Amino acid sequence: MDLILSNKISTGLRVIIPCAALGMTGFWLSQKIIFWNKTKGKKLPPLYSSGIQLPFLGAAVQFLTDPVKMAFRAERELGDIFTIVVFGKRMTFMSGPDAQDAFCKPSDDELSQQEAYRFSVPLFGEGIVYDADLPKRKAQFKMVTNSLHTSAVANYVPFMLEEADLFFSDWPKEGTIDIYKAFSDLIIRTASRCLMGPEVRGEMFKEVSQLYATLDKGCTPISFFAPYLPIPQHLARDKARRQMCAVFQRIMDQRKAKGIVGNDALQVFMDAQYADGSKNTASEVAGLMICLLFAGQHTSSVTSSWTGLYMLRDAALIKRLEAEQRAVSGPLDGAKIKSMSLLQACVSEALRLQPPLIFLMRKVLEEQTYKGITIPKDDIVFLSPSLAGRRADVFSNPNQYEPDRFLEPRSEHRKFTHGWLGFGGGRHRCLGENFAYMQIMTIWSYLLRNFELEAVGPLP
Repeated sequence: MDLILSNKISTGLRVIIPCAALGMTGFWLSQKIIFWNKTKGKKLPPLYSSGIQLPFLGAAVQFLTDPVKMAFRAERELGDIFTIVVFGKRMTFMSGPDAQDAFCKPSDDELSQQEAYRFSVPLFGEGIVYDADLPKRKAQFKMVTNSLHTSAVANYVPFMLEEADLFFSDWPKEGTIDIYKAFSDLIIRTASRCLMGPEVRGEMFKEVSQLYATLDKGCTPISFFAPYLPIPQHLARDKARRQMCAVFQRIMDQRKAKGIVGNDALQVFMDAQYADGSKNTASEVAGLMICLLFAGQHTSSVTSSWTGLYMLRDAALIKRLEAEQRAVSGPLDGAKIKSMSLLQACVSEALRLQPPLIFLMRKVLEEQTYKGITIPKDDIVFLSPSLAGRRADVFSNPNQYEPDRFLEPRSEHRKFTHGWLGFGGGRHRCLGENFAYMQIMTIWSYLLRNFELEAVGPLP
């Protein structure tokens, strides 16, 4: 019986596999014909065809291996606008001040942020940000803004300093430190204290940190194309999200039972009301908190590390930074940290050279035209802060670390409306910009005041 069954399976597979391949080929060809008819007679962006290109997969190998390297190569070969095809999906890149303006200015009805980021729904949750209708999405952005506006961020500085003091007190008097590992650890502590509240920073810190790490690993390059594919990373991501919801449900229940009102983003999300009078569920609170963590933790860890790796190689710059610290007398607070223009320029310059967010995306809902070139409906349009930051027509000596380019009289980042994309641009500029600067500058202010540091070895 086993042999007969195996033979039947084998025979079935010999029929099914060719039929499936034929069906896929037929579908692929039909889509090609439809697209050709739709765009016939129109000038389209040049198609990237270098490197490894495979049938059906397109440039998938290059994209999944090193997408930024691929984007730089395509820009060199094809110019400021070009299209890369991956798994049959057309991804049109726009680079340079004019092209970046054309990306940032259209409304969501023309270039949709929501449609481009649908892959994040399993991570953040149903009804959260990119899965919410426009009125609800606007309300959620307002909640995030309320938790990260300038006065709220200034109130977080004492918490950031407390965490820095606790963390750095464990450092040896001398030795070598892995700066990225150290900052990743510290910034998840400051973020949990400022945004999630004392409950998470206290007894739940280890649990939440591990859940966040699992969620982070569940956001892979393949997630962009197939976010629900049942791979181990996605299955672990989904489980971690359910556990994260349970954590915030417990905290919300405790606060309500004890009449506790926190001074943190969590409380803002708990108290917020939508137009219909409803409030966020525990799942929605968890989703919004995950959004905040992803927006802040990874970005700040990477940028604070690169800031140090660059500026510690310039002894003259360090002397100027130390002088800036001495000029600010008394205990640190939000206003004093915000006044440190040179330190902020050092952070901005690190962001320019090593942006943690490598791509911004929109889906074309209405056909767009740029300098006589048609960008078809359903293309995914990409901006790359990595490409933007190295443009010689925007920045002098673009591959050099020169913080003074962000200060008067140079102010190179102001030459064009969207020449620099450190925190995105247009109507969807990053809401966490103030928090990121305050967090990174607070940490480096503490280090400059309390440690003598030097970089060891070459830049990574």
